[in-house]
Order: sequence, then C-alpha cells, then structure tokens
Amino acid sequence: MLEKLKTEKKVVGIKQLRRALNEHRALVVFLADDADPALTEPIAARCAEEGVPVTQVASMLELGRACQISVSAAAAALVR
Repeated sequence: MLEKLKTEKKVVGIKQLRRALNEHRALVVFLADDADPALTEPIAARCAEEGVPVTQVASMLELGRACQISVSAAAAALVR
C-alpha cells in the first residue's frame, strides 16, 4: 500500500491531512509510529469516526521517502 504514495494523488503533513479529512477526500491515511502521539492520535481518532483506514508506517523517515520528499513526514494520505 505504501508504494501507492509514489504514484497516486496524495497529501503530506498533519495540516494538509486535516484539511483532506474535513473535505472528506482522504481514502487511506498513513501515520508514522515514531511521530509525536499528540499529533497522530487525534488524526487516528478522526479516521475511526470517518471510517477511513489507517496504515501504520515504521518511521517518519520511511514515510517521507515513500512520499518522495526530502524530509521526514508524520502523516500522509491518498486522496480523491
């Protein structure tokens, strides 16, 4: 599933992800295990409310690389 971040439409970062959830555009959310829980737990809870699947990724660095950005990322999502 993580490889889809390289080719499909996505948003990267907590702020962009919140916006996508508010607009009901998020299809699948990716959260880094080593990200600050104060940032990721509210996102995970919102995803549970909205019925959006969440995929855990081992590290922020791995998620950033999957998104093809040069920095690490706490969260990302595939969007419509």
